[in-house]
Amino acid sequence: MLRVASVGSGSKGNATLVASGETTLLIDCGFPAREMLSRLDHLGVDVSDIDAILVTHEHSDHVGGVAAIAKAAGAPIYATHGTLTSGRLDGARAVVEIESDSVFAIGDIEVSAITVPHDAKEPVQYVFKHAAQCVGVLTDLGMVSPHVLRAYDSCDLLLLEFNHDLSMLRRGPYPAALKRRVSGDFGHLNNDQALAMLEAMGESLPGTVIAGHISEQNNSVDVVASLLSPLIQRTEMTVIYATQSQGFDWVSSDPSDAVSRVA
Repeated sequence: MLRVASVGSGSKGNATLVASGETTLLIDCGFPAREMLSRLDHLGVDVSDIDAILVTHEHSDHVGGVAAIAKAAGAPIYATHGTLTSGRLDGARAVVEIESDSVFAIGDIEVSAITVPHDAKEPVQYVFKHAAQCVGVLTDLGMVSPHVLRAYDSCDLLLLEFNHDLSMLRRGPYPAALKRRVSGDFGHLNNDQALAMLEAMGESLPGTVIAGHISEQNNSVDVVASLLSPLIQRTEMTVIYATQSQGFDWVSSDPSDAVSRVA
């Protein structure tokens, strides 16, 4: 069984934990070290529990605290060649370079690094497998390519980006260039794109979906919940909403153990 928790999810900082009984992995860390340690404590995690840090890409809301937390944890950092050449992880003590679309093991968890379309040097997102359970983490991409859809097709639990409501983004305060970037094919998923991905999964729809990376200016939990309501009513899917301020508490990949709540 795998468990997932979020330290925080949004443009001000991202960090996600995936744990089996033996291995604890941290995906990204966009928070300063002191704040991150406090947030870990809230989840009942000591920094020394972290066995490795997996980086998705070099943007500051994902890597700002990676080097400091890796040092505190004594844990290696896993990242693609492109991410490493960005210079954002310079000074990190133990770094493992991974290839896009590779599969490798950390402890008793199998990790797949999935190439995604995003405006970074070599971005990936991750799928985790352990004891016949599969967890996907999928944020920071501008479109759902056939490759992405195939890679996440068998997840029992999926953390999926619902970044923005397109009409709210268009009416909002962002400069025109930033609006184009966010809504473009290498930006972030809007609500309709994320919903379309779930609809396309058909019978492979995850038992639990966590709506994450929700923009505080161009989206809201209420808007996402309203959009997902018909799908929830047609299926037995459980939905959890990740927040920027608190993320979400531990959730199991086993549907019989999953609890729908905001931390």
